[in-house]
Amino acid sequence: MAAQSNSIAGNDHLITSSDPTHPANHICKLCAHFYTLGWVTGTGGGTSIRKDGLIYLAPSGVQKELIQPTDIFVLEDSATNRQQEETSNGVAKKRTSHKDLPYLRRPTQFSPSACTPLFMAAFRLRGANCCIHTHSQWTVLVTLLLEQDAKKDPSKRADVFEIEHIEQIKGIPNGPGKAGNLGYFDRLRVPVIENTAKEEDLTDTLERAMQMWPDTYAVLVRRHGIYVWGEDVAKAKTICESLDYIFRLAVEMRRLGLDWVDNTTETNK
Repeated sequence: MAAQSNSIAGNDHLITSSDPTHPANHICKLCAHFYTLGWVTGTGGGTSIRKDGLIYLAPSGVQKELIQPTDIFVLEDSATNRQQEETSNGVAKKRTSHKDLPYLRRPTQFSPSACTPLFMAAFRLRGANCCIHTHSQWTVLVTLLLEQDAKKDPSKRADVFEIEHIEQIKGIPNGPGKAGNLGYFDRLRVPVIENTAKEEDLTDTLERAMQMWPDTYAVLVRRHGIYVWGEDVAKAKTICESLDYIFRLAVEMRRLGLDWVDNTTETNK
């Protein structure tokens, strides 16, 4: 513990800057804003930013609207490899727990975020530099509606949200490495995974969803929330805002008896 304490005391320079876009400052500002949207109520949710070889993370179990730069955890980018399941002689090795990662800065009064391995999955598998996790009510509700639909009609899928012919779809990129964004006539698809008792236990299914849906920038977690990522903070925030608007619209559309997609037509995207 003494070595860890010395490391913390010597690394405040990692979170000290007058630049409002410095990750330590930016995370605080984003979390305070997300709180006003109902995305991080009751200490839920979180945000992580990767920049200049370092990963900055909001702490766990704290009032997100009150976070200060001195509350931020910092890791080297290379730590993402410790979250990757490896095999040795055909035997799977366990991932390094987010609690045991080599933090360059670890505030002793807080716990590392259980979202850490999921954020790192987005950084490692998608090349993202910002990942946002929200507990927005609209994300929860659309997953419940999908679940209800599948129970009533087994031919319907509960593992993907789909919607089309909505202008805000234009706020979502076509996919990593692809130019431009989705269009009005495209169909937006967001995969859904099942919730687990512990946040970190979502990592495997989140990674599988990323592999099954290579163009997605988000994964919904049923009865829980959503993970959204982007190439930078502005893009991740834009995608997250666009999706939340769409999910809220979808809930209201269902209330009015309006369909999310027209299954009588063929959609290529």
